[in-house]
Amino acid sequence: MSNISGFFTDIERDYPDYLRDESRRTGKAASISFPKTGEELREQLKFAHERSLPVTIQGARTGIAGGAVPEGGHILNLSRMNKILQLRYEASQNAYFVTVQPGVLLSELRLAIAANDLGIIQPQTSGPPVSGYFLPPDPTETSASIGGMTACNASGARTFFYGSTRKSVERIQVILIDGSLLDLRRGQQKCSGRTFSVTTDSGRTIAGNIPSYRMPSVKNAAGYFAGDDMDVIDLFIGSEGTLGVFSEIEVRLIPMPKVCWGVMTFFPSEESAVRFVEEIRVKDMRPIAIEFFDKGALNLLRYQKKSNPAFAEIPEMTPKWHTAVYVEYHGDDEAAVENAVTSMSETMTDAGGDGDATWLATDDRALERLKKFRHAVPEAVNLCVDEKRKKEPKLTKLGTDLAVPDAALRDVMALYHRGLDKSGLEFVMFGHIGNNHLHVNIIPNTLDEYRRGKDIYLEWAHTVVEMGGTVSAEHGVGKLKTALLREMYGDKGITEMRETKRLFDPANLLSPGNLFTCK
Repeated sequence: MSNISGFFTDIERDYPDYLRDESRRTGKAASISFPKTGEELREQLKFAHERSLPVTIQGARTGIAGGAVPEGGHILNLSRMNKILQLRYEASQNAYFVTVQPGVLLSELRLAIAANDLGIIQPQTSGPPVSGYFLPPDPTETSASIGGMTACNASGARTFFYGSTRKSVERIQVILIDGSLLDLRRGQQKCSGRTFSVTTDSGRTIAGNIPSYRMPSVKNAAGYFAGDDMDVIDLFIGSEGTLGVFSEIEVRLIPMPKVCWGVMTFFPSEESAVRFVEEIRVKDMRPIAIEFFDKGALNLLRYQKKSNPAFAEIPEMTPKWHTAVYVEYHGDDEAAVENAVTSMSETMTDAGGDGDATWLATDDRALERLKKFRHAVPEAVNLCVDEKRKKEPKLTKLGTDLAVPDAALRDVMALYHRGLDKSGLEFVMFGHIGNNHLHVNIIPNTLDEYRRGKDIYLEWAHTVVEMGGTVSAEHGVGKLKTALLREMYGDKGITEMRETKRLFDPANLLSPGNLFTCK
């Protein structure tokens, strides 16, 4: 093994896991490095830049769009940049702001907050205990890194109320491919229309335009963020490692609600569940999360009852236990939350639900049990696919990440069912129905079924864009959905994104192949 400027070259022997991510795709690379500080990160980027080495940025490699999978060149893995650096309290906002290196995991940050032990180097706080605060973004995979979450603008079930990662990011330090640094704080560097200008620490000014396309007014993580007079920090959030590399990220922690209740309620049909969702998301007290489980998702969990006691209480499917919706409410007044749940229960009954087919959680332990249902579905799908891969190793699941406006929810669900019924493919449908963002996981048995599933997915994406939706609501585009991104923004939009990227990365060395191919 050789070590040049922190670069290790025997990857297949010593670091084979770093050639893949959760997409199940495997790549190749000539070298890998693990910086621990911002200065080491700068040096390694400059080293690669001087030698025209393509650089793939990696965090915890939990993404499922192939964005962390290298296609040659160098891997820059940020997992060892995992320190919590600073904490400050803003009384005027009743919020804490914590600065972390990009490799800090969401699970690690949550534990540190809960324990009032952030291990900060420069404490700047005079507020109440930080354990009373939390970071709202909640991707299913809590081993995701804060850097990866920011790079992909990650979200999760609570996005329905709290918004995606973007809403929680206050400041970033970004190191460009040539080693220069941008320090961007929300509200301080604004575009003038679609034109921006920023200055690096070395005094170099970078000026140009952001894309002219109009982004859909739905939950969205597809392509560069673009809007009139937008904040420049938002261009980098969700850019999937193509513009620069985060060396520091400051996120906002907000007060933890005093009351958290969750309800898992079952319905006799998908139609009654959808009717329930349409009603409760416009109630006076807005739910924090609204999650959907079709009969296939529930049956997959039922199948695991013997091996996983967490699912022992799921009854066998009957008309009463056909489809499920999970709803969560937060508040500081228990009476208000109780009233909201009572109102929700009346709506549930009107939609065809049954109080006997409903589970209520009013404490942390019971809430955690209900949330395990949501998290277990994608894990169960992965296990199912892994079994099928024993016969056909090249198989992977096909998971949609499409979202549409509220008015198109029924239309998009009908679209999914038409395609699936015609194809005869095995599938489950679950996810963030509050945001009209359902994951259809197609589970192929053969490579022919996989190809047919991909064709259906592309057809759906075309129709969803026509509905005013997005081809990626939360997982990002990576290397697997570039054709879908073109479907969404067209040739002009892709060309404009390439032009924006060239301003920061003229030789296209950072994360090549993510979002689009550069020409």
